[in-house]
Amino acid sequence: MDGEFVTLFLAGDVMLGRGIDQILPHPGDPALVEAYVTDARTYVELAEAASGPVPRRADFSWPWGEALGLLDAAAPDLRILNLETSVTRSDDAWPGKEVHYRMHPANLPCLAAARPDLCVLANNHVLDYGRRGLTETLGSLAGAGLRTAGAGRDLHEARRPAVLPLPGGRRVLVFSLGMASSGIPHTWAATAERSGVDFLFEASDAAAAEVAARVRRAKRPGDLTVVSVHWGSNWGHTVPRDQIRFAHALVDGGVDLVHGHSSHHPRAFEVYRGHPVLYGCGDLIDDYEGIGGHEQYRDDLRLLYLVALEPGTGRLDHARLVPLQAHRMRLRHASREDCGWLYEVLARTSREFGTLIALDREGDLAVRPVRPPERPPVTVRER
Repeated sequence: MDGEFVTLFLAGDVMLGRGIDQILPHPGDPALVEAYVTDARTYVELAEAASGPVPRRADFSWPWGEALGLLDAAAPDLRILNLETSVTRSDDAWPGKEVHYRMHPANLPCLAAARPDLCVLANNHVLDYGRRGLTETLGSLAGAGLRTAGAGRDLHEARRPAVLPLPGGRRVLVFSLGMASSGIPHTWAATAERSGVDFLFEASDAAAAEVAARVRRAKRPGDLTVVSVHWGSNWGHTVPRDQIRFAHALVDGGVDLVHGHSSHHPRAFEVYRGHPVLYGCGDLIDDYEGIGGHEQYRDDLRLLYLVALEPGTGRLDHARLVPLQAHRMRLRHASREDCGWLYEVLARTSREFGTLIALDREGDLAVRPVRPPERPPVTVRER
């Protein structure tokens, strides 16, 4: 924080389980209960068939690749990501779920390598290995000194916002919640007597009003507020109307930034009343490389979101989106051609929301709010 603005690094889904877990120094049990793949090492083999050899017992920093240097150079004030995996040795695979993600707790240095200030957990994989797995996940993350939000041992804990300090006594409050539309089972909802996630059945006006009221109760003068929400389908660029209404209602209710995730590829970036709304940040790290079926969305292309907010108002000053590519289960710079492809898609989809995106000489995507022209000062006589 340099006094002019607060820069947040925001990431979409970070999935360090399954195939990623298998290439790290302490791989867990590779057995899976999926219908078509029963061994997590198969996902490593698919990536190798697509891109080339992947090291086993790789350094903890391997999956992050070139992203770590880029983040260090950008020096954001805070780093916030959606951790979309359980961290457990539990074998209590949730019945009826098609896909289960877990990483071995001994591989947590891989997550710590990115130095996250917060891992949001209200998503559709944090309870993949049951409530026993969630308890171990929460304990493992806390033991590693990693803050969390969105899941807890009861509803009070799951709803409690993360309070991230900034220099000068300022704070960023982050609320994490998940919706049924992302595939979260309703039975994962935390209650007064049961562990789980902060869960919403739908993106309704009433739900938005309730969340906004919680934000206002917790917010102090000078705070910045973020609502991080796991919602919507995995594929497609269309943003449902109810999600737009929900996001707008949050901003109208006092939220400074809406951090959306769940889609496997980036979705539109909107600047609403001066505040950023990220409808889908896409995946950042996963083991999907080599899996076919949705090639038109180029889910191998990933983005680092660096969003700068005015500290007094919470309005967007500017944002820089850095394109990367997953290659050999590691992030690397995207090619100039791929940067251009991603720019064309996001510029088109974001333009529908009145947001202009530019492509700079380095291949990064730049967002600046379209501000109304300054009005001439009005004299007392004219009033």
